Amino acid sequence: MVLKDILAISGESGLFKFIAQGKNSMVVEHLETKKRTSVFGSAKVSSLDEISVFTTGEDIPLGKVFDNIFEKEKGGTAIDHKADPVELKSYFQEVLPEYDQHRVYASHMKKIVQWYNILHKNNLLVREEAGSDENREQQ
Repeated sequence: MVLKDILAISGESGLFKFIAQGKNSMVVEHLETKKRTSVFGSAKVSSLDEISVFTTGEDIPLGKVFDNIFEKEKGGTAIDHKADPVELKSYFQEVLPEYDQHRVYASHMKKIVQWYNILHKNNLLVREEAGSDENREQQ
């Protein structure tokens, strides 16, 4: 999945889209409310593109996990992020069987599933291959 401009901000619920860079801050738009706000340099901001999930081998980028969920659900939504932790773990086991069960907690799974559903709702689940093909066509 192409996640470059999608951001998670510590202490804020939901996901944000990067809009513009200012001198000491950046302007972001909340994906669900569409409300724009400034985020200052002191805030902990993470691009979903830079997040990965611990596995028993190499860490897997979050975009690949989203690809796996997308394939499992045949393009539909994932389970509810408020599901029972046992159900979440079982679901995650199907999506990413090699995830590290000692370092990936139910809270991480909940957040990943919630983010996936937010992106799905906003039609932002763009496959990397499709994005690469579009870029080649534009050049």
